[in-house]
Amino acid sequence: WALHLKNVTISLSGHYECSFATYPYGTKAAKIQLIVKAEEEHHYLKKVWLNQTLEIPCLEDVTSEDLSTYPLKWLVSENGRKEELVIKEPSCPAMYRNSSALYRQRVHLGLNNTLKIFPTKITDDNRVFSCHVVYHPERVQKSSITVRVFGK
Repeated sequence: WALHLKNVTISLSGHYECSFATYPYGTKAAKIQLIVKAEEEHHYLKKVWLNQTLEIPCLEDVTSEDLSTYPLKWLVSENGRKEELVIKEPSCPAMYRNSSALYRQRVHLGLNNTLKIFPTKITDDNRVFSCHVVYHPERVQKSSITVRVFGK
């Protein structure tokens, strides 16, 4: 006996109960609470040498999912201010949205939606880069990476 839910949305969150009558033992019941999360976020730290190529995978712990079928975007933030760097829609070329001179010519979207920054600069230190994948309007998975830049 199982309940299968498709196209899960936040509105399906709640308490569910399964009950059935048995003979001769009477009614049996089981309760479960379903919590549907709208966003799931993972945070990582990435260390890189000055003037090297920084490569950041979109979702570090997702290897089997094909991200090309979902919209995604890369953002950079510092001191609470966020800036979109790249937006990628399924079956479309990436759009580079970076308006600041700091990332204009240094940011590229690589294979498997990896963000590539070359060359790394000291101004990249302590910046937070985040990838947002929209699986469903109510389900977004985020991965954010704080970058630490080291010099020799």
